[in-house]
Amino acid sequence: MSCLYVCNTSSDYISKVNLIQFKEEQKIELSRHEAYKAGPHDICIYKDKLLVANSYSNSLSIVDINMNKEIENFFIGMHCNGVDVFEDNAYIICGELNSIIVFNLSQNKIIEEIPCGNFPHSISINKNKKIIAVSNMNSDSITLIDCSDNFNIKNIKVLSYPVKAIFTPKEDKLLVCESFMGINKNGSLCMIDLKNLETVWRLKVGTYPVDIYCENNICYISNFGDGTISIIDMDNVKEIKKIKIGGMPRGIIKNEENIYVGDNYNNFLIELNLKKETKKIIPIGGEPTGMLII
Repeated sequence: MSCLYVCNTSSDYISKVNLIQFKEEQKIELSRHEAYKAGPHDICIYKDKLLVANSYSNSLSIVDINMNKEIENFFIGMHCNGVDVFEDNAYIICGELNSIIVFNLSQNKIIEEIPCGNFPHSISINKNKKIIAVSNMNSDSITLIDCSDNFNIKNIKVLSYPVKAIFTPKEDKLLVCESFMGINKNGSLCMIDLKNLETVWRLKVGTYPVDIYCENNICYISNFGDGTISIIDMDNVKEIKKIKIGGMPRGIIKNEENIYVGDNYNNFLIELNLKKETKKIIPIGGEPTGMLII
């Protein structure tokens, strides 16, 4: 049975959602200090555990999937925005350090700090090509790093406020959400060729695109500013549909015929069936952001 795990940033817990019944079946509480919240922001899988980057407590939570419980918590650095894993190392981006912190999961200790751009916000690792992509919001750039030796390959300039960067399914391109956050204009989706690191195309989408999910030649983008989802045909470089769902769509992920979107304004989880074009909504924790399906 597939389960969806959702980071509720302002509620300090991870929601475990039963996708068959579409209901929240478990709240996994995270460690917090009396003076501040945890602020879970991003999530990934490592063996039988979840790794959670906490942006308020500046920490990494280790959650046992079988126990549905946080078993360890480690201080990492200021404003942990994102996390991904390669082999036995967790790579955590720290927005206020302008760095990636490498945390060895077998030794439970920080082993390296890698500089990137200004206020990094998302991280994605191509495990086959051993390349890390980091979106740097305040320097309008993407940092590429070789994770076989943690050497900075290239800083690529993109347009305003890139919030998210992911690899395409064929692993030969990079997709970037250029959000233009705070500017009164639509954002764009940019494709970068990894062979020459040049922009292949750029397409206007909705207002403040912040997250993206890609499957085959289709990608789905959450537009935070106008309450829509853009569906993009990458082969024809065309927005084939824009779906109004309301609120402030943040995290987005797909499972079979359904798209799941976290609404940061209403604190809802939305299930959108693409075939039937029907929508279901359940309440969830505050500011649903990072998502993972297992």
